[in-house]
Amino acid sequence: MIELDSYNIQIWVGLRVGYTDKIHTIEEVEKICDAYVNEIKDCITITPTQFRYVDGNEPGVIVGYINYPRFPKTPIEMTSKALALAEVLMKKLGQNRVSVTTPDKTYMLQADEEG
Repeated sequence: MIELDSYNIQIWVGLRVGYTDKIHTIEEVEKICDAYVNEIKDCITITPTQFRYVDGNEPGVIVGYINYPRFPKTPIEMTSKALALAEVLMKKLGQNRVSVTTPDKTYMLQADEEG
């Protein structure tokens, strides 16, 4: 048995492009994530979710990282990789904001207002 300190990270991403009616599919998210993890040799999960907010809603995904004992990483290494993937997802999915949660912090990435 291998044991190490637990640390998990979630990337919260909506699938609606900005404030438009265009909705990306989970298959598009899978392709983006596949390319990312194949390039950096990593492992993630993708879970569909629904965001509900004042006067609206949209489908989304939760992209997850765990500290996998076979290939352990420090919290700093995991957070760095998750933030990099969140940036890729934000750009490719046309999001204004993406949240990344860790056990001790929440980060909100924001798209450049100039486009």
